[in-house]
Amino acid sequence: MMDWTDRHCRYFLRLISRRVRLYTEMITAPALMHGDVPRHLDFDPAEHPVALQLGGSDPRALADAARLGARWGYDEINLNCGCPSERVQTGSFGACLMAEPALVADCVRAMRNAVTVPVTVKHRIGLDHEEGYAFVRDFVGAVAEAGCGVFIVHARNAVLKGLSPKENREIPPLRYAVVHQLKRDFPGSTFVLNGGLADWDGIERELAGVDGIMLGRAAYHDPWLLAEADGRIFGDPAPARSRAEVMSALAEYATRQMASGVALRSIARHVLGLYHGVAGGRRFRRILSDAARLHDADASLFDDALRAVEPRS
Repeated sequence: MMDWTDRHCRYFLRLISRRVRLYTEMITAPALMHGDVPRHLDFDPAEHPVALQLGGSDPRALADAARLGARWGYDEINLNCGCPSERVQTGSFGACLMAEPALVADCVRAMRNAVTVPVTVKHRIGLDHEEGYAFVRDFVGAVAEAGCGVFIVHARNAVLKGLSPKENREIPPLRYAVVHQLKRDFPGSTFVLNGGLADWDGIERELAGVDGIMLGRAAYHDPWLLAEADGRIFGDPAPARSRAEVMSALAEYATRQMASGVALRSIARHVLGLYHGVAGGRRFRRILSDAARLHDADASLFDDALRAVEPRS
């Protein structure tokens, strides 16, 4: 989700669900050590609960980055061991780390020693053509021994050479049974299933065998999917905002952000899927993606888009 789940995206998603846990895009430890820390880490308090996802393989650098994240107020520090991108591999980040469980364990141990908030790991179920269960079982075992209690598992292998990141989300087969087996073998750990789920029938079916579900692109392209999460998952009886109420609240947020120099397009680009599958949704998307209008518009453009799909709003 790099370049997708930035702070504006997360604020928008929080308007739809009060309870789901939000994750940042992956931020590398070196970027925090040598870059603009506030630009990477600032977030709105409304985003809680929110987790900082880190990339890296140096225990000391990751401990420093985790410490920064905890100081900034994040509720969880997550180490990404699942991204298959070649640009990530060149820095020894992401899925390639699954081949070095002892190193990941050292990283987790260093991060846990640095912070009091939970340290979690996101990973795949295998690398390249290695489909034996022992590979991921031993990885989880080593990292659990280092003190990690929460594993977010994308239920596909990561193919490090020959497939693009997009192909890595589509070509390796989904094997949910592997994640269910991990839960049975490590009953004291929490397992969150990721990959391929895009409707509530599937989500609720898989929840019978795991502790939670992570949604990525499904929630980005159809964010209204999250509107049912508070009631279905958390038993929260309070009604969700309507789409129109979400847009109204987001317009207020956009006005505040634009006053501090944020371009409207930086917020609008995350909203295009709000009316996914709804009559008028195409007009809604067209207005919010019109570069000429975005260049000069203020947050009233959100009202224009809303009237295109809900004329009485």
